[in-house]
Amino acid sequence: MIMTTREVNKDAASAGGATTAPADSPMVEREINGAVGVLTMRHRPHNLLDPELTQELIEALGWAAEAGVRSVIVKSGLRHFSAGADLDLMLVAAKEGEGVLGWPMLDLLRAFDALPVPVVAAVHGICVGGGLEVALACDFVIATESAKLGCVEATVGLHPLMGGIQRITQRAGAARAKEMAMLGRRYDARTLERWNVINRVVQDEQLDVVALTLARELAGGPTVAHAATKALVSRTIDEGVRAADEAMAELQKPIFASADFPAGVVSIKQNGPGMARFEGR
Repeated sequence: MIMTTREVNKDAASAGGATTAPADSPMVEREINGAVGVLTMRHRPHNLLDPELTQELIEALGWAAEAGVRSVIVKSGLRHFSAGADLDLMLVAAKEGEGVLGWPMLDLLRAFDALPVPVVAAVHGICVGGGLEVALACDFVIATESAKLGCVEATVGLHPLMGGIQRITQRAGAARAKEMAMLGRRYDARTLERWNVINRVVQDEQLDVVALTLARELAGGPTVAHAATKALVSRTIDEGVRAADEAMAELQKPIFASADFPAGVVSIKQNGPGMARFEGR
């Protein structure tokens, strides 16, 4: 399900929803809940990816880093997580760019990867095309039972343009990546959980609570160590296990210099495992 501007406006009107957002409304709302940054997409009607939404996501991730939050949730405040990309704009961009869109898609992937804290995608409704790729750029993906997810670009003569093929290959293997990209189907969340594409499936009404609970647990953990974990995973993916082995000592230096490590040692001696209160520095 990749929807054009005309199709989503028709869908929103039939559902009684607004077709456009007020000019001064942000496409990505920012909120801090304790130590958790919450980024809520509200690009009406269905969070179709375009240059503006992509740029606002990049800026919101930068804001989260500057705000000092210790984990982030990416979610939708609309009916769907994201119904893909704005195909009308994409057609124009592809024609003007001689086959190159020029949208900041790679910058968005880099922003997710560079953010040194864990990012949780909370997915409901439709999550396809570029919407799925946004979710897969996060560190954890939680989806509702009723969510429908997929790489549907093949239905309009494309393939996943923002890292979906690569990330599904990493998570589920080459065969599943080819299946999802070439067949263009939508899948239920349980299937993608079983394939290891997403992390967890929850009842629809529990999504916000579970996502916030997980984000709070991550935020309460050793933030410096979590940053090193993200960096080491990325190094392994990019350069292989041997290169990651060589990089370990340097990446682990901040952990040994952190306040969290000695605090954790004291806590486990005095209170047993799992009771440490980390400051994230």
